Amino acid sequence: MISLLIAVIYISFIGLGLPDSLLGSAWPVMREQFGVPEGWASIISIIIGMGTIFSSLMSDRLTSRFGAGAVTAVSIAVTAVALFLFSVSTKFWMLALFAVPYGLGAGGVDAALNNYVALNLKSRHMSWLHCMWGVGASVSPYIMGFALAGGDGWNGGYLIVGIVQSVITAFVVLSLPLWKKCARPVARAEGGEAPPRRPLGFGQVFAIRGAATYFICFFCYCAVEQTSMLWASSYMIAHNGFSKELASMFGSLFFIGITAGRALNGFLTIKFSDKLLIRCGSALIVVGVALTAVPAGWATAAGFVLTGLGCAPVYPCIIHSTPALFGAENSQAVVGMEMAFAYIGGLASPLFGALLGAMPITILPAYVGVFLVLMIVMHEISVKLAKR
Repeated sequence: MISLLIAVIYISFIGLGLPDSLLGSAWPVMREQFGVPEGWASIISIIIGMGTIFSSLMSDRLTSRFGAGAVTAVSIAVTAVALFLFSVSTKFWMLALFAVPYGLGAGGVDAALNNYVALNLKSRHMSWLHCMWGVGASVSPYIMGFALAGGDGWNGGYLIVGIVQSVITAFVVLSLPLWKKCARPVARAEGGEAPPRRPLGFGQVFAIRGAATYFICFFCYCAVEQTSMLWASSYMIAHNGFSKELASMFGSLFFIGITAGRALNGFLTIKFSDKLLIRCGSALIVVGVALTAVPAGWATAAGFVLTGLGCAPVYPCIIHSTPALFGAENSQAVVGMEMAFAYIGGLASPLFGALLGAMPITILPAYVGVFLVLMIVMHEISVKLAKR
């Protein structure tokens, strides 16, 4: 029974990753059709990001009332509807409008699933869960390429992914009875029933010892991840003199590193603690970022691979360690806030793009390094504060 639910959760996270790389792969064609500047893709990304932040902050209230399975099913369905609406859009303002449910759905899935896995499954499943996100995000550009090559246009790519999301929604709906059966009770009263839990207010979440610094740690991690992921190719063109084609190919090395690393990390969690894996991953990121600053092309490429490998354990281990650090009864509220800070941290990537008007792109290692150092410091402070 639990194995079937785990399979559904993995499939759901593949579905979460599928839309994430669609906009980037389709935008060169989309912007020509809409007649808008290249930079307007960031408008859509920011709107989606704001939607994910809002739904992440609301996840504690929604999950407490309706359950993780129901929130996941509805959120995936909302995302599917948004993808269908994207596929019929003929104006840029329509994309901006439909980006709202797009983000709301994604944030709901992310927060509900992450907390459910953190509470009910072993750490290895958290790593493999996020590996599944990488699978989905890796597959969708090929889906878009297939649609473009087949003459269906970018609309066809969004339509295909919308259909896939609808199928995943059906799987989750059919699995709803399993979510409660497989969930571990957080606490039991004398009568044998789990006492009702009231959702925590934002002030109460921040008042939890060590939580605020953990949020900053997560914010910084996502700033490191998203900035490295988005700007790797452009950086190698300017820093190493790579051609656009070669830089595009090597730019995927970070993504390959993080996906393969999370697959490996699932096995490492069997023997090593979340805290140790976060520290080891952080150390590997330090080496990777330092190598990206080396002028030699091979060193820069290796640096992005190592940065991706180092990032691999940090995200899933931070989430999985949340119930242990802050209490299982608080985990949904804390995870929801973590997701919100994660998406806010992702905005550091377009911020770096805005800085390029005044600074060269070669400052990328220093820019990422600032967030990396702060991430490491905040993690250590959080662990010490949260000790009971």
